[in-house]
Amino acid sequence: MTPWSEAVEHKSDPISLMGWVRVLIRATILIVLVFGCLLLLLLLRLFEWPVFGLHRPVTPHITQFVCRNALRILRIPLNVTGEPLQGQAAVVANHTSWLDIFVLNASKRIYFVSKAEVAGWPGIGWLARATGTLFIKRERGQAQAQTKIMQARLLVGHKLLFFPEGTSTDGQQVLPFKTTLFASFMAPELRETLQVQPVSVVYHAPEGAPKHFYGWWGDMEFATNLIGTLAAPRQGSIDVIYHPALKVADFADRKSLARAAETAVRTGHTQLLGNGC
Repeated sequence: MTPWSEAVEHKSDPISLMGWVRVLIRATILIVLVFGCLLLLLLLRLFEWPVFGLHRPVTPHITQFVCRNALRILRIPLNVTGEPLQGQAAVVANHTSWLDIFVLNASKRIYFVSKAEVAGWPGIGWLARATGTLFIKRERGQAQAQTKIMQARLLVGHKLLFFPEGTSTDGQQVLPFKTTLFASFMAPELRETLQVQPVSVVYHAPEGAPKHFYGWWGDMEFATNLIGTLAAPRQGSIDVIYHPALKVADFADRKSLARAAETAVRTGHTQLLGNGC
């Protein structure tokens, strides 16, 4: 396998007139779907928050509805193998694209763990906040505090999902997992009951497009990547494997748990990608 580098060249082809027409149509429908449902979600939270607090029995269904239908608007088929875990659990997956948000929310109601900078991004940050995303600071001095915040969310039953690679890639490999956030799972009040489900996600490019067509990494502009996806005359597909859950109690420490999760994600990714990397 070629060593990963964020400096990998990622050129995009010029968009045709019909491509811009597709961008306009798909973007308009997506905006109506996302922001219309966001307004509904915020209105419902006015009643849901005073009654249920951190528990969200209603509004996550809206998020899931948006994500499923966003993929339909984009005309990208989603193929899922395995079953999303029920009960108290956390989820870890490889990270390729902004599309991961739609893909991983489409199958199961989850809450993402994201770097703190995302909270300040126009549009995306607002959506992330509204849907219950947990923002963390990737600083050594903040590790213990972030662990406590994650533990609190897990204890109220939220299924938290984070990307242990710590960055997105072109989708052609899985990077080594960082172990810091796995420490949240080792707390005495969680350790004996919590399970962690590894998930492999692979994007198959449209016919004739580069393998990394859906990848969003390095210094790539979000708008450019989004427009390229919206403009595509033909789409590829997305495969997801929900692997058997790992019982936290079966592992001595966060590092051994992270290695097991990484092995499962990497094995599934290689299987789905159909190559020997």
